[in-house]
Amino acid sequence: MEQRSSTYVPQGSEERPLGRAGAIVFVAIAAILCLVPSLGLLFGGGGEAVSDADAASAPSLVAEDGSVNLRVLSDAGDWFDDHFAFRNALVTVTAEIEGTLFGVSPNESVVYGTNGWLYYGDSVDDFRGTDQLNDRQLYDVAHSLKLVQNYALGHGIAFACTIAPNKATLYGENMPYYYQVKVGSTNLDRIVDVLRDEGVNYVDVRSLLAGLDGSEGVIYHARDSHWNNLGAAAVSDALLDALDCDHRSYADEPFEVRDDFVGDLDKMLFPAAPTPEDEAYYINAPAFEYETENVQSNFDPKIETSSEAVSGSLVMYRDSFGNTLLPFMAEAYGSAYFSRGVPYQLAIDLPAHGADALVIERAERFMRDMAANPPVMPAPLLMGDDAPAGDYIAGEDVSESLQGDYLLVTGRVPEGVQAGQRIAVRLNGTLVYEAFGMSDAETGEEGFQLLVPQSVAQESGNVYELLIW
Repeated sequence: MEQRSSTYVPQGSEERPLGRAGAIVFVAIAAILCLVPSLGLLFGGGGEAVSDADAASAPSLVAEDGSVNLRVLSDAGDWFDDHFAFRNALVTVTAEIEGTLFGVSPNESVVYGTNGWLYYGDSVDDFRGTDQLNDRQLYDVAHSLKLVQNYALGHGIAFACTIAPNKATLYGENMPYYYQVKVGSTNLDRIVDVLRDEGVNYVDVRSLLAGLDGSEGVIYHARDSHWNNLGAAAVSDALLDALDCDHRSYADEPFEVRDDFVGDLDKMLFPAAPTPEDEAYYINAPAFEYETENVQSNFDPKIETSSEAVSGSLVMYRDSFGNTLLPFMAEAYGSAYFSRGVPYQLAIDLPAHGADALVIERAERFMRDMAANPPVMPAPLLMGDDAPAGDYIAGEDVSESLQGDYLLVTGRVPEGVQAGQRIAVRLNGTLVYEAFGMSDAETGEEGFQLLVPQSVAQESGNVYELLIW
């Protein structure tokens, strides 16, 4: 018998196909929704990038060298991704939905924590103790700072340095539960002892901030990756103490709290509707005036300040944690130069600004970068008993580049170099210098770098030999 299938239709109803007209309407609505971001650009309905600093530039048919830009379509796609209309609103709505319903962030640069806290994505490995630097890389960081300190003190320049802890290092209780399992000690845990062994004038900011008596309250912003003004005042006070610089301490200065601060992580995740949070403002705020014109903000790459009320000259290398440190540090010196440039151009900056104080501040999450980018300064000349004896070997992959009156020399170190071992480089069989160790940020392969006066080298054919001791 032939079997037939049938469809049950409830009484009083019947199947009605969508029909051609309905399908056209459905497709038209879907197309309009998809075209809204593009059409909005034509009528001024958006075009604001989430981050102007990272946004792609408008596409051009002509490349920088004057040739035809074969990547124009790819560039146009990148530009559209960063500028399509209503982007900020759509990004904000997406973040609200995913954060509220699932407790996750659609932006890999931001970690959606509990109790309204946000964290920087690059700090997760540091928080959990994963992807650690090896012992040699930690030594490269610490010994480079020691060489900088020796150079500064040898020129009568006071020196202090610090590593700014990631927010999760001090306030990790609001990190998501799936990040709470720790794998090992953090790089910051491990490097403190190495810095101490090297005799570096290091200000332990993590211990300082963790040890505050609580009267200051939380000293990092909940929705920003940095400390607030209270934390900045405490850190600046400690750095200036380490420099033996007379200064006004803000420990007992009155302040008021205003609900008007918008954090960097908040703007990244919710660009159309960030949530203001508390910030402390000192009643007797640091008073100084900028010497450089057209300074847009404390995040500018180079800033010079002056204060007629005090004397002395400061050079400070810093990152974004230094934004709030800047006014407190600048107030203590007659002139100050703040740079975010990497690598640190000590050979140029210290004499150019007549520095009598030098500060290096770097965030915990940038320690791997510190190992890969040693400062640029004249290599220490090793003479007499300071020059190590032994069998020097030919340097590998050595390259030279002219840096003013100096030659910047880089090369590769033989495998097997250990933490605690220094690198001597003999130039043309006579002069012996100590080189900076540097570790490739991706591979960890060890290299060396030194800056030697052009006057002691030959125009060509220089021979560089290495000794690890």
